[in-house]
Amino acid sequence: MIAREVREELVRLLGPRNLLDAPEDLVLYEYDGGVDKHRPEMVVFPRTTAEVSAIVKLTAKHGIPIVGRGAGTGLSGGAIPRAGGMTVSFSRMNRILELDLKNERAVLQPGVVNLDITLAVQGDKYFYAPDPSSQRACTIGGNVAENAGGPHTLAYGVTTNHVLGLELVLLDGSIVRIGGKETDLPGLDLVGLFTGSEGTMGFVTEITVRLMRAPEAVKTCLAIYDTALDCGRTVAEITARAITPAAVEMLDGVMLRMVEEATHAGYPMDAEAVLLIELEGLNEQVEEQVEQIREACAACNAREFRVAKSAEERDLLWKGRKNAFGAVGRVSPFYYVQDGVVPRTKIAPTLEFIKGVSERYGLSISNIFHAGDGNLHPIILFDARKPGDTDRAKAAGDEILNFCISVGGSITGEHGVGMEKMELMENLFSPDSLDMIKAFKNLFDPECRLNPGKVLPTGRGCMEIRHKPLTEANML
Repeated sequence: MIAREVREELVRLLGPRNLLDAPEDLVLYEYDGGVDKHRPEMVVFPRTTAEVSAIVKLTAKHGIPIVGRGAGTGLSGGAIPRAGGMTVSFSRMNRILELDLKNERAVLQPGVVNLDITLAVQGDKYFYAPDPSSQRACTIGGNVAENAGGPHTLAYGVTTNHVLGLELVLLDGSIVRIGGKETDLPGLDLVGLFTGSEGTMGFVTEITVRLMRAPEAVKTCLAIYDTALDCGRTVAEITARAITPAAVEMLDGVMLRMVEEATHAGYPMDAEAVLLIELEGLNEQVEEQVEQIREACAACNAREFRVAKSAEERDLLWKGRKNAFGAVGRVSPFYYVQDGVVPRTKIAPTLEFIKGVSERYGLSISNIFHAGDGNLHPIILFDARKPGDTDRAKAAGDEILNFCISVGGSITGEHGVGMEKMELMENLFSPDSLDMIKAFKNLFDPECRLNPGKVLPTGRGCMEIRHKPLTEANML
């Protein structure tokens, strides 16, 4: 229980409108986009780095666990306060501090919405490349914490490839800067260390990112298949032909029908799978690559190959892809999104394995993913109101992720480990590697107060110190 004196000090620091502790308010902060839940004891809304520092110092004085939160769109439980304590919401630190187009840089507070970065510079023909499907809601601070990806990161890279500098508040409240606008500062790559650290080592309060020049030409193609295996084989075929599109997205038949019914984007209702492929670059280069992609798709038995005839048609196809999770919500009351990675050559056998998992567990599983880099997002449909359904969905997800590991892949490509996949870390890393990760965590958070119970498995992290058990009854 957070002491009254802490609350009084926070009211003096932030004002009464920047603090929540009533049960009816806290319930809105007990979950993210995943399936787990746990309620904080208090939520605070800083507006400046100095306020974040003061909050952290106050929690240090009283030994309070503290968790950062962006927009709450994460899918691995990263923003869930497993040990209770305090949630620091960065939603009111949402200013674009600087746009330096001459040097192709932007300086941002963590609460800036991802898409708003591109909207602020697209009139000058620039954009911010990492584009998670939740980019209309997710914030850059959360993107940094989870090292978010997106469809167009196949060609451009994920968040860590575009973050150049960070301002941080550490566990003792000290404020430090690492990196900057320069492209290659001397010393250790601390920006790379903190990007993807999931809020377990400090709070990010300012971010310097790289902006990209908009391409001269963009072409969006849709390849349609009668089997998901042929669709999966096409990805390896495109790679074998030394073509790197800006994006290669795959939707299986279950998913594309849900998407089409919700968005009317033009996806064929009778197909078993489609590839959404986008090419960017110089006019002549793009035109040539479209024909190369057409040949690769035909070689893998695509029944039809379309090229969007207008920007409106292109936007509609991407609207279907970007709103896929919302489309699933029209069909199933609950769903569990996974985030495994496999080599591109293993996409087809992985889809076969997922089909077998679906049959064994009696759960419908749809597939939508960044096929170009092998980042799969199997979506497991279940009903948490049925006893045991949540546990079966989680077990099915674990089987899929362990299969990804077995074929040379990973348990996450962009959603992070969080609390959802932490026990699987032992299947991916050696004991010595886990000890090294633990050493970094302990270096920045020896008291185990920064987002406790995340990333490291039980016995190697600090979950056993601060963990409050979660059951199916209190998760959903």
